[in-house]
Amino acid sequence: MPEHPHYEQEDIFNPETHHEESDVNVRALIWFFVIFIIGSIVTYIAIYGLYRGLVSIESNREGPPLTAMPRSSEITIPQNEPRLQPFPRKAGETLLPPFATTPVTDMVQMRREEDKILNHYGWVDREKGVVHIPIETAKRLVIQRGLAVQAPPGGQQ
Repeated sequence: MPEHPHYEQEDIFNPETHHEESDVNVRALIWFFVIFIIGSIVTYIAIYGLYRGLVSIESNREGPPLTAMPRSSEITIPQNEPRLQPFPRKAGETLLPPFATTPVTDMVQMRREEDKILNHYGWVDREKGVVHIPIETAKRLVIQRGLAVQAPPGGQQ
């Protein structure tokens, strides 16, 4: 394998070779950032002024807010729909009870009702004679008797 030729520092010098001057226009880049920052500041001031103006217009307005809705005396709250459940709150030094059950007491009551359905006998429909049995008893019966197999539609197997 031939050896690489050895050059001296003066041999490598090429006066026609220069650095690239057309890469990035630094002056234009600096002007872009200056204009961008000034534009951002002007936009921020304009939005803040608009906000303060709207606040002063709204605070000088008389009457209820435009978003307030009058509540009719004929409105009733349905009993079968969910409502917000307040927790107990303090008024001064006294603890005020909630006006409805709290989520914690609701969960306890729901679990108690589910436990009653899952682990006890009861009626589903008295007129038709349909009952429910405890889940463990139902599992045992399925294991003893097996699952009922239905024929596929059309009578084919």
